[in-house]
Amino acid sequence: MSAEASFRPVEEPEHGGSLSSVGELLGEISEDISTLMRQEVELAKTELRQSASNASKAGGMLGGAAVAAHMVLLFASVALWWALGASIGRGWSALVVALVWALIAAVLAAVGRTQLKAVTGMPQTTETAKRIPDALKGK
Repeated sequence: MSAEASFRPVEEPEHGGSLSSVGELLGEISEDISTLMRQEVELAKTELRQSASNASKAGGMLGGAAVAAHMVLLFASVALWWALGASIGRGWSALVVALVWALIAAVLAAVGRTQLKAVTGMPQTTETAKRIPDALKGK
C-alpha cells in the first residue's frame, strides 16, 4: 500500500459550510466565553439585588423587634423599680435596678470584646479571590 493510497482528503462538515480555521474557532470560543461571563455577571447582579431586598426587609423587621424588646425591658425595669420601692424605698429600688443593668452591660461588653478580638477578617474569601487569576491562566 502506498502513501498516496492511504491519503484521503478531509471531508467537509455535513452542515454544508466550509472548514473553519483554528483562528475562527478560537474567536468563536472567545466570544462564547465573553458572552458566558456577561451572563454570569448579570445573574450575580440579579441575585444580589434579590438578596439585598430580602435582607432589607428582614433588617426592618429585626429593627422593629429591637424597638419592641427595648420597650419591654424599659417597662419591666420600671415595674421592678416600683415593686422593690414598696419594700426598700423608691430611691434604693431605682439604684438596685440600675446596678442590675450595669452588671448586664458589663458582662455583654466583656463577651463582645472577647469575640471581637477573635475576628480575623475574611480569609476564605480573600484566598478564593487571589486564586481566580491563577485559574484563568490554567494553574
